[in-house]
Amino acid sequence: MPKKELVFVLGMGRSGTSLLTRVLSLCGASLPDRLFGPAEGNPTGHWEPLAALELNEAFLARFQSSWYDPTFRLQDEGAIAGPERESFVGQIYDFLLSCPAASLLVVKEPRITALFEFWRDAATRAGFTVKIAIPIRHPREVAASLAARDGVSPELSDVLWLKYNLLAERNSRSFPRVFVDYPRLVKDWRAEVTRIITSLALPSAQPDEASIGAFVTAELYHQRAEERPGAHARSAWLGDVYAALSAATGDEFFDARVLDDVFRALRGSEHLFRTAVDEFHERFQVRPG
Repeated sequence: MPKKELVFVLGMGRSGTSLLTRVLSLCGASLPDRLFGPAEGNPTGHWEPLAALELNEAFLARFQSSWYDPTFRLQDEGAIAGPERESFVGQIYDFLLSCPAASLLVVKEPRITALFEFWRDAATRAGFTVKIAIPIRHPREVAASLAARDGVSPELSDVLWLKYNLLAERNSRSFPRVFVDYPRLVKDWRAEVTRIITSLALPSAQPDEASIGAFVTAELYHQRAEERPGAHARSAWLGDVYAALSAATGDEFFDARVLDDVFRALRGSEHLFRTAVDEFHERFQVRPG
């Protein structure tokens, strides 16, 4: 049976996930059919399959969640098991089998990072070798981008940035992976494309340099943060995680224990306050609007 490889683009939205996905497709990776096209927030296209978006949105809605959910409720042990789990994995499996038959497929849909265990299992069941690409962008830039597009507060953006980047890093540890600095991809895409292909061992990838050069322009890079990697006034957690992931984008050593410490602290704090707020709503019969 021919080898099938699937590159998942994981990480925080507004970090260059669309750009990276399109670049990978211009290196010869096939995209699924029926893509979410251009919109005001992404005028050059989202490059994500509508079928995957619809699957993920419906699944999250069943658990009163969405991409904007800052909690780790769905990552709690045993949160989703049995028939619910198997049904969702089966739906993803069917979707993956419906994708164009190719030796290399790239799939990006922002909610996959929070639902990766299901997508991982479905991809393995469908016979894919899974590889991961994770774009990294400064949290201030992401916050500015989310504020401009959706009116999201800096506080929610920061927690989402931590959640999705930490989950992407943890979930990808057992797979071939590459971390990609968003500004560097825009500034020097040739070097980054070579690095991505080498890091992920994609021998079939053939960059279409003319098309990539026409697509990757400085106009794609709007919000900019001129700060050293570890600097972030709002949270030491953000600074520590960004510094570690920035090192990873340069193929430098980074201490995963730092990320583990932040993950445990964030998840523990989130669970504590979620439990307290849930009890408050229950006692006073107040429901979030």
